[in-house]
Amino acid sequence: MITSKLTAKAQTTIPQPIRAALHLREGDEIAYAIDGERVILTKASAVDDPFRTFGEWDSDADRHAYAGL
Repeated sequence: MITSKLTAKAQTTIPQPIRAALHLREGDEIAYAIDGERVILTKASAVDDPFRTFGEWDSDADRHAYAGL
């Protein structure tokens, strides 16, 4: 089992073997899924968020305007 420590600011470093297995690089997004007492960590992809490609609608004003939808 691979482990890492949590800092006082609730941060951790993803160990290199995990980064390699998920092909993670700087700037990549990570998705978390809670399954009972376990959390599943995966590399987020455009499939996870079909609206990610619409970057022109990703301003603070847009997020505020559409927050209740």
